[in-house]
Amino acid sequence: MSATARVAGKVHKWLALLMAIQILFWFVSGLFFAIAPIEQVRSEHMKAAAPPAPISIAVAAAGLQRIAGAAPGERIEIRTMLARPVALVSPREGRPRLYDLGSGRQISPVPSALAVEIAEADHVGNLQAARVSLVTEASPEYRAALPAWRIEFDDGANRALYVAQDTGVVTARRSTLWRVFDFLWSLHIMDFKNHEDFNTPLLIVSTALALVMIVAGIVLFPSRLGYNAWRRRRRRDRQGPQ
Repeated sequence: MSATARVAGKVHKWLALLMAIQILFWFVSGLFFAIAPIEQVRSEHMKAAAPPAPISIAVAAAGLQRIAGAAPGERIEIRTMLARPVALVSPREGRPRLYDLGSGRQISPVPSALAVEIAEADHVGNLQAARVSLVTEASPEYRAALPAWRIEFDDGANRALYVAQDTGVVTARRSTLWRVFDFLWSLHIMDFKNHEDFNTPLLIVSTALALVMIVAGIVLFPSRLGYNAWRRRRRRDRQGPQ
């Protein structure tokens, strides 16, 4: 074995020992990502079909007239919520405000009972919410608009829907499958705290070491196949007896 092959062998062996567990995590998580349909991970298949309900200009104009005395906003969005027209007023600074255009009443912050109605209407089937809690801080499971209501369903998948308190919008759908996916994602990108940063120094160093290990393996490959020994024998045969 040549000196280069001996050095490559030692580098490959020790880096393989050092990186074995993380490489296992990369392959296991990568296999899971390839198998699990992303639509099911996001619970999109459990979202009830809700064709958009048209709102006439007259209804929208009358509703906006009812809230004409409200504080101004930089953007006004008119949509339906539980089959009734609403307006979301978003100021440049501060929290958005949601209004019922039928009554002119401000809905936000959305109360828990209304959030449960929104979540149950969004969920496929006729399941009723099992538990409701208010989320005020971001976590690995939920990083969208805050505060938000977390509405849990006993549907066999530990599904939880998040409804933003300011907008009344379902901002996230979580399940056991999503949580497994997220856990494996944290192992894959080596961000064990927030599960979202794939530029961590730990990942960069680990990937660089894995690359060195692969290159060392490629250098070692001809020697392990006996190619180098075959070349030496062939060279001796050509030179003949001394």
